[in-house]
Amino acid sequence: MNRDGCIGRFYGSWILMILVFIGISANLSAQNYKKVGDLKKKWKFSIGDKQEWADPNFDDSNWEWIDVPSAWENKGFYGYDGFAWYRTTFSINQLPDTHALYLQVGYIDDVHEVFVNGTRIGMTGKFPPQYSTAYNVFKTYKVPSDLIEEINTIAVRVYDDGGEGGIINGDIGLMIDLDAIPLDVDLSGSWKFKTGKYAHKSIAQMDSWDDIMVPGFWEDQGYKNYDGYACYALEFELDDAFLNERMVLALGKIDDIDQVYLNGVLIGQSGEFKPKTVSIRSNSYQQIRGYYLPQDLLKANEKNVLLVKVLDTMHGGGIYTGSIGLITQDHYIRYWNNRRGKSRN
Repeated sequence: MNRDGCIGRFYGSWILMILVFIGISANLSAQNYKKVGDLKKKWKFSIGDKQEWADPNFDDSNWEWIDVPSAWENKGFYGYDGFAWYRTTFSINQLPDTHALYLQVGYIDDVHEVFVNGTRIGMTGKFPPQYSTAYNVFKTYKVPSDLIEEINTIAVRVYDDGGEGGIINGDIGLMIDLDAIPLDVDLSGSWKFKTGKYAHKSIAQMDSWDDIMVPGFWEDQGYKNYDGYACYALEFELDDAFLNERMVLALGKIDDIDQVYLNGVLIGQSGEFKPKTVSIRSNSYQQIRGYYLPQDLLKANEKNVLLVKVLDTMHGGGIYTGSIGLITQDHYIRYWNNRRGKSRN
């Protein structure tokens, strides 16, 4: 057996033992959101499509006002199909806490992507020329903590192919996840993505892979009805303050099973990476992933490469929800002990 296989089996067993020890249930409830900011109001609106409209410094004073949520056809743009943008702002002074902040945008017809302070935090559907609608998908996006400023600009780019268009329905607002893992390093956001059983073999060319938002189902991001193998990849740098810490990689929930590599070393998996594992472990998509890292595996002030291989047999697919990032082992165990205590009360 090679070194990677030995480490993978060892740490995979260690994960299972620790999870049993601290009493974590494999089948956990959905995220526990609390609304902390109401965004059902008038937003700035313009038809057309310019990437500069995502910039928080863009002057939108000449734009129209529009009610959110509502179909733009009912607000003076009857019969318009095509691109349009929405913009609004929020202040952190409005919020009791910016930890685990989420933006809930409801139902958007047909395709959209969302920016906070100029950085894309989510996308659902696929824009032309490879158009794929997602009008019936209710969306909530994680706002990475390092993006949040005193005053924050939200910009939503929308494409409507026909019928009603825009941010049409839902409880639009800012939410916090009361059960979120308090990450020390947030790795949510834009990752690289490639479908195929052997996609991992082209990891050296990951820059040419597609972009995908994590967390989020891949079927909501232009890979509709795709079942099978795929790979996620991310390059990141780590502050040397964490080098002497034992760290855990949190990967939320994954549909269905996964293998995870850090800097070329297998650090854990949720079962044999074969279709039969899914049928044997039918609840694997509900399990929160937390992989304990060998202390000498992370590199300081240089690139670390994270590779997540996923096998999905039906629906959804991919790293679809939860806290994504790094946390010290002490913080991680304390988090689960606190959560276990709350569940008993």
